[in-house]
Amino acid sequence: MKKVLIPLSIALLSASMGAAAKDWAEVRFGVDPTYAPFEYKAPDGKVVGFDVDLGNEICRRIQAKCVWVESDFDGMIPALKARKFDGVLSSMSKTEKRMKEIDFSTKLFHDPTNLVAKTGSGLLPTAESLKGKNVGVEQGTTQETFGKTYWEPKGVNIVSYKNQDLVEQDLLAGRLDASLQDTVMAKNGFLKKPAAKDFSLAGPAIEDEKTLGHGTAVGLRKEDTDLKARIDGAIAGMLKDGTYKKIEEKYFDFDVYGAKE
Repeated sequence: MKKVLIPLSIALLSASMGAAAKDWAEVRFGVDPTYAPFEYKAPDGKVVGFDVDLGNEICRRIQAKCVWVESDFDGMIPALKARKFDGVLSSMSKTEKRMKEIDFSTKLFHDPTNLVAKTGSGLLPTAESLKGKNVGVEQGTTQETFGKTYWEPKGVNIVSYKNQDLVEQDLLAGRLDASLQDTVMAKNGFLKKPAAKDFSLAGPAIEDEKTLGHGTAVGLRKEDTDLKARIDGAIAGMLKDGTYKKIEEKYFDFDVYGAKE
């Protein structure tokens, strides 16, 4: 019996050491390309955006090939845990709820949340103002969690969609009274579209660490501590040598890393 168990134990130990020593020559990032300017599709179908540029620079620094895997946002964490990709780099906020399932890199940027509605609607980001109204959110987002936690119990109809493009379509079509979404995405994406000329941010930005999190980071499996260390080192280097700032300036005219809009 002992003669069987000892070799088996050695084999298991060797396997675990081999997994820990993965060289990460290729890193696959899950991304939902419906969230310009963070991640979206160029006319040629290529996934581009601020998060994508950050991810490609991270891969360059850790000497890995970046592979972008498209996924609906609400399926990101299950797909990550199922090893369909190695990290979530898709404007995912670091929340206490998510941290029970996965780990996160150090912060990539801060993005507040705002209500978007027709200019002059008089709507405000409060349950009292929105009672009886239809507010669109993307499934799996912190905005969905916020709306269902604080507004839905008080009579606001929170309507969840598979992706942000569908939220925008129904908002423009009048099937929604408002949407709840990332501030930067709203200002630098949706509200810059000609079709959205009659819309604007409605009221002040919303901050709630319990549901909206502590900034945006790369979502990672808890066991991949070596990959987290490499990514954290790359982010620190980008911030220190000015590369982060150069990438940021391609998309924003303000400090998105520490934004408090």
